Amino acid sequence: MKKYFLTVYAKNGEKLLDEAIEAATDQEAKAFGTARLTEKEFSEHTHRLISPAGSLLLFHR
Repeated sequence: MKKYFLTVYAKNGEKLLDEAIEAATDQEAKAFGTARLTEKEFSEHTHRLISPAGSLLLFHR
């Protein structure tokens, strides 16, 4: 399992969510991250999901 990082920001720059996600693949991490954003009602907030290699997998501004 690899560790991915999901971060959500408020308009003022405050971090609303900053958590690590463990997943076997990038696709699994993206699916989990998307579900987590929906669950927390953060889909329309600025957010990003970063892979262990530093790749940006999800981004919304």
